[in-house]
Amino acid sequence: MNPTNNEARDYLIRQFDTAWQLASYHLEGLTTEECLWRPADEGLHVYQNPDAIWIADWPIHEGYDLGPPSIAWLTWHLGFWWSMTLNYSSGDATLTREDIIWPGTAEAVRDWIGELRAQWQAQLEQLTDADLSSTQRTHWPLQDRPFGDIIAWANVELTKNAAEIGYARFLYARRQP
Repeated sequence: MNPTNNEARDYLIRQFDTAWQLASYHLEGLTTEECLWRPADEGLHVYQNPDAIWIADWPIHEGYDLGPPSIAWLTWHLGFWWSMTLNYSSGDATLTREDIIWPGTAEAVRDWIGELRAQWQAQLEQLTDADLSSTQRTHWPLQDRPFGDIIAWANVELTKNAAEIGYARFLYARRQP
C-alpha cells in the first residue's frame, strides 16, 4: 500500500489527536461540583426531570444574552454532537437530541466522552482518502458534503468545547464565595 494513500486522513487524525489532548487536559480532575456550578444566573444548564434523568437545556437562539453555559451543559453538548455524528455516519441514523442525556457525574462524563472518542478513533482509522471524498456517510450535521468535512468540523467542535470547558474551569477556580 502506498504510504501517502491516506495522507488526508492522517492529517485529520493528527488534528483530532491534538484536539483530544486539549479536551483530556480540561476533563482530567473535573468534579461534579464544577460541572453543576452555574457561572451566571442565566445560561444553558442541565436539570433532572421527575424520573431523575439529566436533561439539557436547548437554546432557542445563539445570542450572547443567553448567558454562559455550565460545564455540565458543555459536556452534554460535546456528547450530543459526537453521539449524533457517530450515529448518523456509521449507525442507524435514528438518534435524536432528546435521546441524549447528561450522565450525572464528572466521572461518568469522562467515561462517556472517552467511549465516544474510542468509537470515533476506530472509525477514523478505517477510512481511506476516497472515503473522505465520499458523501455516503455525511448525514448530520451536514449533508451532501465530503465526509472529510464532517471530520474537520468535529475536530473544530471538539477544540471549541474543550476551550469552553477550560475557560469555565478557570472561572470556577476563581469564583467568589
